[in-house]
Amino acid sequence: MRFATTIVTATAGVVLSAGLASAACEPGKPGFELTAEEASEVYTCLEASLLEGYQKGGKRWIPDEYVAEFRNWTKVSTAPAAPGFHSNRFLVTWVNETGAAAYSEYREDPEIPAGTLIAKESFSVDDDGIVQPGPLFFMEKVAEGTSPETMDWYYMLVGANGAPLGINVMAACNDCHVNTFGHQGGLGYPVEEARLK
Repeated sequence: MRFATTIVTATAGVVLSAGLASAACEPGKPGFELTAEEASEVYTCLEASLLEGYQKGGKRWIPDEYVAEFRNWTKVSTAPAAPGFHSNRFLVTWVNETGAAAYSEYREDPEIPAGTLIAKESFSVDDDGIVQPGPLFFMEKVAEGTSPETMDWYYMLVGANGAPLGINVMAACNDCHVNTFGHQGGLGYPVEEARLK
């Protein structure tokens, strides 16, 4: 079962482990100073360990195939999008075949088909240049009218340690997507300089 508007009870003891951070990937300066090229170098360094972390353990309400297959989808960001939303994390965005063409138009008021899946890998770089892997965020477009209060999007998160994260999706995801990106169908595209052209 996937969750759209219900409150999911937080899974006890699930935290993002600081031990997952890789010193070898640290850029030596704060994240807000990184160029797109430098952020890409951090992602390239983390790429294998991010995927390994996301794939650990069972996913419970999140379909295992989403985590297994997202790297086969269309990568719609050319570089990790600069931090801002998602708790100041850099984001690398992937969209499945169902929605890739519509998403890649980056239109205002887009027509995104039901069955579209979006995955956003994340990592942060703090003011000391320390890298921390972040969650894997998923958005799933469901049939029109299924969840009007979320613009028919379901939200799911997998921790950097592979554990599904239980959250209040209305407060943690939907409020921002609808209130900030309602004009984009709730999407929140990568910043322009990081968009696939």
